[in-house]
Amino acid sequence: QVQLVESGGGLVQVGGSLRLSCAASGVFYRINDMGWYRQAPGKQRELVATITRDGNPNYADSVKGRFTISRDNVKTINLQMNSLKPEDTAVYYCKADALSALSSGRKPLNAWGQGTLVTVSS
Repeated sequence: QVQLVESGGGLVQVGGSLRLSCAASGVFYRINDMGWYRQAPGKQRELVATITRDGNPNYADSVKGRFTISRDNVKTINLQMNSLKPEDTAVYYCKADALSALSSGRKPLNAWGQGTLVTVSS
């Protein structure tokens, strides 16, 4: 299984910056893509940014030019958020696409973190 732990959320004013981090641990064969999703009150969870194992990023249109996803290694990703807006307020979740351990048949699995709250105040 894969466990994901996010950190770095908090309260920031409009135009400010925050950096989120996500670290994976556990027993697994391989982690492939990782990414960040967010869910605002009363809304569905949406993609923010993803990054492949090779470091290729993909962004939602709403955050392009403001957010940067990076990958320190195969188990750790970050999300640098600049020029934050009130509409960025949400719980941010880390997600990993992985393969289970060899003993479990290297089956595809999706792991989610517990979420970290980002609040942008005006």
